[in-house]
Amino acid sequence: MKELKAKIVEALVSALPITAIVYVLAMTPLFSFSTTELITFTIGAVLLILGIGLFNLGADLAMTPMGSHAGSGLSRQKRLGLLLGVCFVLGVLITIAEPDLQVLAKQVSAVMNSTMLVMAVGVGVGAFLIVAILKIVFRKSLSHILMLFYMLLFGLALILVVRGNENLLPLAFDSGGVTTGPITVPFIMALGVGISSVLGDRRSKENSFGLVALCSVGPILAVLVLGTFSNQDLTYQVPDYTVSEDILGSYLYTAAHTVKEVALALGMIVVFFMVCQGLYLKLPRKRLKRIAVGVGFTFVGLVVFLTGVNVGFMPIGYKLGYELAQGSPRFLVGLGLVMGILVVLAEPAIHVLNTQVEEVTGGLVSKRSMMIGLCVGVGASIALSMIRVIFDFSVVYYIIPGYFIALALSLFVPPVYTAIAFDSGGVASGPMTSTFILPFVTGVCVCLQGADAVLRDAFGVVALVAMTPLITIQLLGFKGIIAERVNERRAMKRILDADDQQIINFM
Repeated sequence: MKELKAKIVEALVSALPITAIVYVLAMTPLFSFSTTELITFTIGAVLLILGIGLFNLGADLAMTPMGSHAGSGLSRQKRLGLLLGVCFVLGVLITIAEPDLQVLAKQVSAVMNSTMLVMAVGVGVGAFLIVAILKIVFRKSLSHILMLFYMLLFGLALILVVRGNENLLPLAFDSGGVTTGPITVPFIMALGVGISSVLGDRRSKENSFGLVALCSVGPILAVLVLGTFSNQDLTYQVPDYTVSEDILGSYLYTAAHTVKEVALALGMIVVFFMVCQGLYLKLPRKRLKRIAVGVGFTFVGLVVFLTGVNVGFMPIGYKLGYELAQGSPRFLVGLGLVMGILVVLAEPAIHVLNTQVEEVTGGLVSKRSMMIGLCVGVGASIALSMIRVIFDFSVVYYIIPGYFIALALSLFVPPVYTAIAFDSGGVASGPMTSTFILPFVTGVCVCLQGADAVLRDAFGVVALVAMTPLITIQLLGFKGIIAERVNERRAMKRILDADDQQIINFM
């Protein structure tokens, strides 16, 4: 209970800014929120705080240890085929169960079969999880692998443009973000730590990261490949963001559906872990009980969190965007920057990532510096999205230069920063981005460009949220290198300028 209290206090501090800014805007004459909308949002904010606290405690007790034990236990078997096979199945099952992916598949059902899309994305994640494991086993450079596959992504994107399916590009790059959700990120990151602890070398810090980064590439490739064989126009129906007068009923209805989705996703991981436990791990019963309690906290936390943001935050986000664009569009870029910064603080998986980064790097990369880098990156991405919606141009003008800069930086910074940065991109584009920021940008787009432009202009915001941390985190690494070299030169200068008369000769 002491740990839970501390986690809830952390969640309160994280969620308070985004909640406060909504209340402040609601009191201005620019917005007209009804009493029902404000009550619904308030309940959602309370559920969000409780959900983040419970989830973070559950991740510490269960998700991280499960992934770490599974990774290290399978690696000790010294059977590469077994390790790769199990990781492939794990990647497919977890991806299929991701709630965000199911939502995405329904939105593109007019172009491609939903089941085919989900399976293709799942296979993409599983295949690239194998690539990530092989990177650790054969000690290959993450930056070189990323360069290879992103060049392939850009080639496929060019084919889509030539074929006239350019509107699929934002959706394809967004798919890389939605498949690395709060359920899978702690497990996959800990899986990498466990495997690296057994199979890694002197570069084990770098090897323990990068799994999330590579698993984000597979979905993008899958959607791009499917898009090359699609000749239909993609139609997008703007969801009904009206707040129901039956507040309790809407929360209960959403909670019931969320329970099923989270139970399926967590069930996949638990079944996989129990199979590994029975065959290879053989963990003591006391540790299993602790993990079981953690799974319970994770389950309840995710249900509470997702219910709160789906019912309380999505309608408010859409209305904020629509009414701001209608009344004061000149404030869009600035408010987008502020909202991006505040939303990062409320992403549950961000805190798990920052803690793991600080532990694995031995304090070399602190939680504070990680949070600052992510806030700046995500804030910039939302501001850039506002500019794109206002001037109505393709996300390609951001994505290609942005990834070229990120890949170029990987040649000049320590490999551990590159691995952390690309993992951060997948983690930053979590549920808060898809349930609050995306509706906000959708509202702006519907007001300024019309509903027909939503897929072209509003989609792609998740991709930008996943991209900008790649640059900001690596810039932190570049700054660290410069500072270290400056300190070395100063120390050497002191040695060379030292007065020889002050040297004592003991001979």
